[in-house]
Amino acid sequence: MQPASAPLRPRGRRSAGRRAAVPTQRVRIRLPRRPRRPLLPLHHRVGVTLAVIGLVCGFSIVPTDEALASTLLVAPSTTVAPAEVSPPDQHLLVDATIAAPVVSRENIGATDGIQSLARIGTNESWAKLVLKFGGWPQTDANVTVMLRWMRQENGPPDWWNRNNPLNNGYGSGGGAGLGSYPDLITAAEYCAKNLQRGYPGIVAGLQAGTSADTTAAAIWASPWATSHYGNGTHWSTRPVEIVQAPASAWGF
Repeated sequence: MQPASAPLRPRGRRSAGRRAAVPTQRVRIRLPRRPRRPLLPLHHRVGVTLAVIGLVCGFSIVPTDEALASTLLVAPSTTVAPAEVSPPDQHLLVDATIAAPVVSRENIGATDGIQSLARIGTNESWAKLVLKFGGWPQTDANVTVMLRWMRQENGPPDWWNRNNPLNNGYGSGGGAGLGSYPDLITAAEYCAKNLQRGYPGIVAGLQAGTSADTTAAAIWASPWATSHYGNGTHWSTRPVEIVQAPASAWGF
């Protein structure tokens, strides 16, 4: 007798707990491709890149509110024109060992006019007036010799006597220098004209204007005075007192 064995599964049938495998097949689906956009030209791409860089730089240098407040100290409602903003101060640093150059300037001289001399009104003013009418330099030597000459003709206290300080006969209406002039300005003009007419030695000394003694010697040698001032013995070289004449002598 054969032993009992496990029941056999019927052939051709699977277990009820499993499903039969279904064969699969891969299907490849191709999607339509999106058309490519054409690239921009090179110069356009460069322009766009520079524009983006400019915007980034512009935003990076925007001043803060504190900087604006310190630069423009005005009320919020005040409109500030561009011209009202002062430029920053500029400083130049120079080495301390560098010295400033020495600038030489020519001496500038000025002479008083006719009316200015007349307003001053002294015997010194009249001496300068004669030199001015004659076109001779108003040097110290020329003014000194003129003052000494006036003192020999009329003393300083009344040097304007008859409005004829040097007792000039030309244009004064009186011979031997005894005439007079309407004012001291006219007297100075006629004195210069008379010297230019016939006293070349005196004119040469005044034109040089360097030595009162040289011009005085020319006066002594001239026919201005018949005494020739004693050839210098009647000629004083001491300082001459400066005295002002009355305004009426000047025609004021």
